[in-house]
Amino acid sequence: MQGVGFRPYVYALATELGLTGHVGNDAAGVFIEIEGREPAIERFLTRLPVELPPLARIERFDVEPLTPVGTHTFTIVASDAGGVRTAQISPDVATCDDCLAEVTDRRDRRHRYPFTNCTNCGPRLTIVTGVPYDRPNTTMARFDMCEACAAEYADPRDRRFHAQPVCCPACGPSLRLVASSGEVLRGDPIEQTARLLLDGRVVAVKGVGGYHLAVDATSEEATAALRRRKHREEKPFALMVADLATARELCEVGETEAELLTGRERPILLLPRRQDAAIASSVAPRNRSLGLMLPYTPLHHLLLVAVDRPLVLTSGNVSDEPIAFRDDDAFERLGPIADAFLTHERPIHTRVDDSVVRVIGDRVTPLRRSRGYAPRPVEVAWPFPRHVLAVGAELKNTFALAKDQHVFVSHHIGDLENHETLRAFTDGIAHFARLFDISPEVVAHDLHPEYLSTKYASELDDVELVGVQHHHAHIVSCLADNAVDGPVIGFAFDGTGYGDDGTIWGGEVLVADRAEHDRVGHLSTVPLAGGAAAIREPWRMAATHLDAAGLASEALEVRRRNAERWDDVVAVGRSGINSPPTSSVGRLFDAVAALVGIRDAVTYEGQAAIELEQAADVTVDAAYPATLDTSGAPFTIAASDLIRAVVDDLRDGVPAPTIAARFHAGLIGVVVEAAEHVRGVTGLTTVALSGGVFQNVRLVEGVLAALTQAGFEVLTHRRVPPNDGGISLGQAVIAAAVSSRSTW
Repeated sequence: MQGVGFRPYVYALATELGLTGHVGNDAAGVFIEIEGREPAIERFLTRLPVELPPLARIERFDVEPLTPVGTHTFTIVASDAGGVRTAQISPDVATCDDCLAEVTDRRDRRHRYPFTNCTNCGPRLTIVTGVPYDRPNTTMARFDMCEACAAEYADPRDRRFHAQPVCCPACGPSLRLVASSGEVLRGDPIEQTARLLLDGRVVAVKGVGGYHLAVDATSEEATAALRRRKHREEKPFALMVADLATARELCEVGETEAELLTGRERPILLLPRRQDAAIASSVAPRNRSLGLMLPYTPLHHLLLVAVDRPLVLTSGNVSDEPIAFRDDDAFERLGPIADAFLTHERPIHTRVDDSVVRVIGDRVTPLRRSRGYAPRPVEVAWPFPRHVLAVGAELKNTFALAKDQHVFVSHHIGDLENHETLRAFTDGIAHFARLFDISPEVVAHDLHPEYLSTKYASELDDVELVGVQHHHAHIVSCLADNAVDGPVIGFAFDGTGYGDDGTIWGGEVLVADRAEHDRVGHLSTVPLAGGAAAIREPWRMAATHLDAAGLASEALEVRRRNAERWDDVVAVGRSGINSPPTSSVGRLFDAVAALVGIRDAVTYEGQAAIELEQAADVTVDAAYPATLDTSGAPFTIAASDLIRAVVDDLRDGVPAPTIAARFHAGLIGVVVEAAEHVRGVTGLTTVALSGGVFQNVRLVEGVLAALTQAGFEVLTHRRVPPNDGGISLGQAVIAAAVSSRSTW
């Protein structure tokens, strides 16, 4: 990993031990030649891997003897850009304590300087343009260092030795506050921004990976205004708070959660909110959780101190568009939303969103892997004989490039539904290929012919294309995440995925390894009446699930609320016109949410299922019965059993929170029953859980506990998301296995 202070660390260790020689960077990593007495060399080799700088990590350590040449000093030599590139680039890292101390010290020349950084912190992926990771190959190349910064940069004993973004008020970027009219506002930009926020205004703030939109999170008027302008009707906003103490005032924060909040990655962490949390209701409507993060740049620290209250800090975009990161584009797209722009001159080369994680049980589960984590590679247990590109899925897209035993899973790209996101996707692939010296020979893609990622793959020349079934990719992503070879019993539960038979899968039980999968079971199918319309309007799923259970004519509230179109939707579903069969568990959640009156239409993906989970009564343990039909192959999980149980409770006036809890418990029970059935047939005892439905805390914790008690080993995601953000990892591993079976 370059740019993490490893060379000055080697320099200090070698000189302390009286050794001579040199250390340098090349495209493959770090090379060291040391010369001296054998005991000192042995101490050097022993200490080198265990006293590393905070961001450094040694992946492989090769030692070979050389003939002494009689050097008298130890030096750091210039980087060598030649050769095959295998060196890695660090993710962007939160401000370290040393830099923060300088920012808050009135006597320091970097007092209140918002771009303070060193080899232990600061921007990396977002500013790098090439390798080796040296200043000319970053967006800091345009800023000539002043004499003081140059001295730090050149001193191996200084923690800013070869810190590529090093700068100070005399030579680095500066802040300015610009009104949406284009007028540069006078005064201290941070203090002026704080006044605007406290006055209820919306400010676009340029961060390390793009622009955020900020408002006072305690102001209902301000948060509601941001929702209207951004066209983000109900999806929760992320919050930034000044410190861990403030986080604990708003949410329940355990030891693991505290470590995540204060760690160098600084993700958005989903946490149970306290009932007395002093936050505007528009921040996270109908949600018992809040997404919190702590400041990760000096600018954020200074702004939070000036405001002295939590801030909404949400992606700088209009809903469904990628985050703005170029200044001209930000002013154009965010001008109708923001009242002012807190910006600066340091260019962002790669736009990177904030990461999102949550703790499920005692396991940390990423939901969006981006800033702080990418482009750190996922190391897998099997080498890639050829270079592989995996283009991912349509929603929550990531791509992945793989070679040796590394899969470089990209930062979060977004939903490939517009030109700007597609451009971010194609530019990102080209950039990663240059950074990591990967020339794809094998390209993996989803089976869905209309995905833009699939179309992109099909237009590439001189590559071997490998189509990968969506849910197989989910399960293998979980296998690779856990370095498990398989085969396993895989439960792939999500909203939609193109099946081997051309239907819409999403409630799959697979027996799978890296190369093959067998669909041994699935949720019983119902029509997706109206196609994509059924995803936007969960009441349609209620109608088709009721019809499949023989209950379409029941006098239920969901039917009354949608009476004008109810019969037509049932008829369309029965006709099969624009109504492909689906086995989706995500759509089953939608149906139940509509049945109990939680949600007839959604404004963001997964909303109905999220709100059904949030509504479930935590004190209810009783479960609805659900059966397996094992008379055929594959077996089916009877969704109609769960639907009938819901209807029975509705007739009896049982409240929605109780129904939601019993539904979750019923699904947990039938997952265990299905796993036991497959174990009885195959002898397999390892289960992998993947797909967006397994972001549901209540479901995952219940399944984990029940399967463990039943004697299964249970694999969940820990480095990539269970949702479609992890698909590219699975695609890459499957493509390599399929295209090179004789090698694996």
